[in-house]
Amino acid sequence: MTYVEEFKDVIRSRHGAEADHVDSVPIKETVRGQTVWEGIVEVFELHNHPTASRLYAWAHETNDLNKPMRHVTVLHFGPVNSPLKAVRAAILHDKESGAA
Repeated sequence: MTYVEEFKDVIRSRHGAEADHVDSVPIKETVRGQTVWEGIVEVFELHNHPTASRLYAWAHETNDLNKPMRHVTVLHFGPVNSPLKAVRAAILHDKESGAA
């Protein structure tokens, strides 16, 4: 299974929609001159999703032996209208939830 196919499965499971990969966007988010996140955000077009036409996704390793990989998915909705804003929203969510 390829990286993109893996994300399609995650999207289907989490969001109940089929997806087509449309782009890979390099993102580097900095705060006060410090890099807080750097990576590639995968952009997907969603089919038959009730609220969003796009979704942004990426994955990273964790220290959890039971779940060594974390898949992050962020719907294109409201103020989240770009890969960069998806990363910012995920960083804020993780900070507020204590996951960071």
